[in-house]
Amino acid sequence: METLKKKRARIKRIYEKLDPIYTYEKTALKYRTPFQLLIATILSAQCTDKQVNTVTPSLFKKHKTPEDFIKAPIAELEMDIRPTGFFRNKTKSIKGCCQGLVDLYGGKVPQSMEEMIKLPGVGRKTANCVLGAAFGIPGVVVDTHVKRLSMRMGLTDNKDPDKIEMDVQDLLPKEKWRRFSDILIYHGREVCKARKPDHSRCAVFSLCPSNSI
Repeated sequence: METLKKKRARIKRIYEKLDPIYTYEKTALKYRTPFQLLIATILSAQCTDKQVNTVTPSLFKKHKTPEDFIKAPIAELEMDIRPTGFFRNKTKSIKGCCQGLVDLYGGKVPQSMEEMIKLPGVGRKTANCVLGAAFGIPGVVVDTHVKRLSMRMGLTDNKDPDKIEMDVQDLLPKEKWRRFSDILIYHGREVCKARKPDHSRCAVFSLCPSNSI
């Protein structure tokens, strides 16, 4: 069984091998303010960033503040965000989040995990995405790619995203938490895919338990 010391050494090598390969931005979502990033991140659930980016320019032109989203007719907002999928649930989350921003924080996006997750429709993944990209606050963003790769790479035995977040954070220095999330997200999209991981293109295959399967 792999010791914690060996696992930390292995994740360090995984980080060092993948870091030079994926030199993209912290998020592919297009935004100008932390509030826009928050809304875009909610829309990105089970949707590609590229698709979200086709919707948000006109959406943010129409609705500039939390109050604007609160006042927007439900049917109109649903129609505006329909291309991102699950538009009814996302409309409910956006309106709840915006109402929370107004009621709790005067309409401003807070800068701590504890405050962020008090907002309706905002979980730890969304909070870490916004806090890291907009404010530079470290955190592991556990989306479907990070969850899958963390389990495949033997970095966690958990399936719960919150527990995976804590497991990965325990293996890396705080300043590398967000960057490692981004690395796994891009590696998951391009190489270590859900149905058919491309082991021939994987720079860290020798460091992965899949190597012995």
